[in-house]
Amino acid sequence: MVNELAYIPAILFMVFVAPIWVIMHYRSKNRKESGISEAEHERLQELLKVANSLLERVETLESILDQETPEWRKKHAR
Repeated sequence: MVNELAYIPAILFMVFVAPIWVIMHYRSKNRKESGISEAEHERLQELLKVANSLLERVETLESILDQETPEWRKKHAR
């Protein structure tokens, strides 16, 4: 009788606690993986800065070309 009572907590754990624990574990793991990491966010910010500086350079070059050769856009229109 005492030996049978020892199985009750294990059975309750396996039926109620373990499934909830596993579900919550994978739910939190999935949430972590769905977003970008801190390192990826920093790299994205660096790339954004580079893209903005390149955009400024292109705009500067276009303004210089507009001043020196006003017809350049017509020659190189797509």
